[in-house]
Amino acid sequence: MTGAAAGRRVQPPAKVWLGAALFALILAVLPFVLGMAGQGWVRTLNFALLYVMLALGLNIVVGFAGLLDLGYIAFYAVGAYAWALLASPHFGLHLPFWLVLPAGVLLAAIAGALLGAPTLKLRGDYLAIVTLGFGEIVRIFINNLDAPVNITNGPQGINRIDTFKVGSFAFGRTQELFGIRITGPEKYYYLLLLLTVLIVVMCVRLQNSRIGRAWEAVREDEVAAKAMGINTHNVKLLAFAMGASFGGVAGALFASMQGFVSPESFSLTESILVLCMVVLGGMGHIPGAILGALILSVFPEMLRALVIPLQQALFGGVVLDPDGIRMLMFGFALILIMIFRPAGLWPSAVRRRELNTRKGGQA
Repeated sequence: MTGAAAGRRVQPPAKVWLGAALFALILAVLPFVLGMAGQGWVRTLNFALLYVMLALGLNIVVGFAGLLDLGYIAFYAVGAYAWALLASPHFGLHLPFWLVLPAGVLLAAIAGALLGAPTLKLRGDYLAIVTLGFGEIVRIFINNLDAPVNITNGPQGINRIDTFKVGSFAFGRTQELFGIRITGPEKYYYLLLLLTVLIVVMCVRLQNSRIGRAWEAVREDEVAAKAMGINTHNVKLLAFAMGASFGGVAGALFASMQGFVSPESFSLTESILVLCMVVLGGMGHIPGAILGALILSVFPEMLRALVIPLQQALFGGVVLDPDGIRMLMFGFALILIMIFRPAGLWPSAVRRRELNTRKGGQA
C-alpha cells in the first residue's frame, strides 16, 4: 500500500516550476537592477538578508519552542567578534573563512547553550528578563574587555577586518567577471542569498522533524510534553543552540562585510527589532519570519529616502527625524497587528488554529 501510494505521488505542476524559475531569475538580477539606483540600495538588501538570518534563528527559539529571548543579538555579537579577532590585524591573525566561519558558529552555539542552561526552569517574564540581562552583559563585557589585556579594543571597536575571500576572489572588492563589472556589495548579495537559502532549508527540515515536533509540544504544554517522554531539558538547550548558531553566521558575515565592528552595533534595540520581525511576520512560520525581516529592514530606508526630501520640499528643512518617525511607526504597526492580526501578517496554520481555539474557549 505504501509503495503504491509512493508510486502515485503527485508531481508539482508546470506552473510551480515556472514560478520558481521566474522567482530565481528575479533574485539573480535584483542587485544589478537596484545598483542602477545606487550601491546603497544593494547594501540595504544585504542587510535585509542578514536580518532574515537573524529572524529565522530567533524564530526557532520564540516561534518553534516558545521561549521568549530578548538578548538574541548577543549571539550576533559573538559571531561578529569571532570573525573580527581571527581575521584582522588586531591579533595579527588572518585565518581563512573555512576556519573562521565555523568558529563563529560554534562559539555562538556554545553561548546559546550557556544562556539556556540556567534558564530551563524559567518561563514568561522571568525568562525575558534573564535573556535581556544576558544580551546586555555580553555587550558591556565586549565594551570593557580592553584592559588590562586589550582583547576587543573596547568601545573603539576593531577595524580593517578581512573580507570574505575564496582563494584570490575577494568579496569586498570590485572585479570584472566575464566582462561584467561586479561590485563588492553585489558579490556579498549572492553569498548572503546562498547562505540564507541554506538556513531556510535547515529550518524547514528541523520544523518537520522529530525535534521540530518536540519543540512544538514544549511550546504548547511543557508539562504534557514531559509526561509524554520528551526530554524537555535537552530540547530547550538545542533550541537555544540552534537559534544562536544562525545568529553567529549572520554576525560573522556582518563583520566581514563591514570591515569594522563595535559594541554599539549590538544594543538592546537590535534584539527588540529582530523580535518585532518575528512577531510581525508570524511566530513559528518560516515565510512569515522572512516577510517580517524584509519589511522592517527595507521599509526604514525607503522611509528615509522619502521623508527627508518631502520635508525639505514642504518646510525647507528636516523637521522630524526619520529615525523618530520609524520608531513611531513601528510601535503603531505592532499595536495594529496585536489588535487585528495577533498571529502576524503571515501566520502558520497551526498558530492560527491555536488562537482561534483559545478565543473559542474564552467565549
